[in-house]
This record gives sequence, C-alpha cells and structure tokens, in this order.
Amino acid sequence: MEAAQIRRKKDGRINIKVGNKVDQVVTWTLFILTILTIVAFVLFNYTGLNIKSAITETAHNLNMMFLHPAISHFSMEEAIYQMVITLGLAFLATLIGAVIAFFLSLMAATNLSNKWTVRIVRVVVAIIRAVPTVLWVLIFAIAAGLGSEAAILGMLFHSVAYLVKAFSEAFEEVDKGIIEALQATGANWWHIVTRGVLPSTFTYLLSWVFLRFEINFGVAVAMGAAAGAGGIGFELFMASGFYFDLKEVGFITYGILIIAFVLEVISTRLKKRYFPANSN
Repeated sequence: MEAAQIRRKKDGRINIKVGNKVDQVVTWTLFILTILTIVAFVLFNYTGLNIKSAITETAHNLNMMFLHPAISHFSMEEAIYQMVITLGLAFLATLIGAVIAFFLSLMAATNLSNKWTVRIVRVVVAIIRAVPTVLWVLIFAIAAGLGSEAAILGMLFHSVAYLVKAFSEAFEEVDKGIIEALQATGANWWHIVTRGVLPSTFTYLLSWVFLRFEINFGVAVAMGAAAGAGGIGFELFMASGFYFDLKEVGFITYGILIIAFVLEVISTRLKKRYFPANSN
C-alpha cells in the first residue's frame, strides 16, 4: 500500500510525497542479495578451476543435447506413451483437487461461511501450501510406497491448498447485490451458490484450474523419478543419471517443451475466449 506524506511549504503550498513500502522492501532485498552474491564470488575457492576447459565442455554438452537430439533406449511410441502417463498424472491430480477445492473454498469464502469456519479452513490450507509439492510427494512415497499413487497424492494435497485460496478469493469478489437479491427471494445457501456465485465465477475457476494443470505437469515430470511414478520424467532421469546419453536428454527436453508450449497456447486461447477484455 502506498503511504503518502503531506508537507506544507513556507509559501502555503502542499507537497505530497508518495512512498511505496513494497518497492522499498523489494529494492533492499535485491540490493542485499546482490551484495551477498558478490561476496560469495570473491570468497569462492577457485583452486583447480579451469575456466577455458569448463566453457568448452559445457558448450560441447549443450551442442550434443540441443543440436543432435536422438533416442536410443526407447522407441518413439514408448516416448509418446510415457508423455501421456505424465499428462495423466497431472490431469488426475488437478481434476480431483479442483473438485475437493471447490467445496472447501465455499467454506473459506467470507461471504459464504462463518468466520470460524473460514479461519480454520484457511489456516489448514495455508499450512499445506507452505510445504513444497516435492516434499508432500516424498512423504506419501514413504507412507504409501513408491509409485504413481504417491505422486498423485502429493500433487493433490498441494493442488487443493492452492485452488482453495484462488477459488475463495474469486467467490469473495461476487457482487453482494446478487447474493442479497437471492436471499430476498428466499433462496437457501446451496441455491445461492449454484444460481449466483458459480455462474459469476465459473470462467475464473476454469482459468485457475488450467493454470494449476500446467504447474502439475511440470511437477509430474520432476516426480517421475523422485517418487517412481514413471512417465517421461523417469526416462529423463535414466538418460541423464544412468546412461549419460546427452542426445536422449535433449530429445526428451524438446518433447517436454513442446507439450508445455501446447498447454500455453490452449491457455491463451481460453483466456481470449472467456476474458476478451484482459487478453489484449
């Protein structure tokens, strides 16, 4: 929030000085991080470091990865199948998470629930959201064993907490007049949700769900190896950590980038369709 300081000059004119506290915090944070980075580079032990050799080898590795992509340990059909598995993991976690989050967010919205229920739900989801998705996946991997179940449960937990916050904020933006008009007609709580709140926020909910799906796709790639969930992430881990096949790493990376690009195009078209005023 902007804090305005009003000062009166000697000639009677008023000078208004506006200072943005958020900008100041960001500026000082970046300044301190810059200083720490410089100090770290100065104190770093450069003994045995051959910069010329490091640059040459890095350039060679990048050349092999991105200019000569190829597959050698699985076929194209298997690559497509593993990509579908990764998309399936992300889709299931997002779909189930969206359904659960919808009902929880109704209890977390201040205009649809009492204050104690709102506080309890928000505290719980805040705690869940504070724990990284990777850690949730590892927790469930220990509890339920390695596999797709652990990956889905871990992504599901974080997806629910993420979407509850997004959905509840969207519900709170609903015009109070709509809710009051429905209450005046004798509509019950569920009718207010289905007839007033949901139609007014459906496009926003759809946008948030698709955004979370994009996030879960990236997490599913990372969790393919960490939780033993399979998918293209596991193949990437095997190619880089076991086979040391840079060409195959490059091929898989291109495949992941293509899927991410397709998801971004779909997201952009959805925004243009449902939010034409905000897509310009």
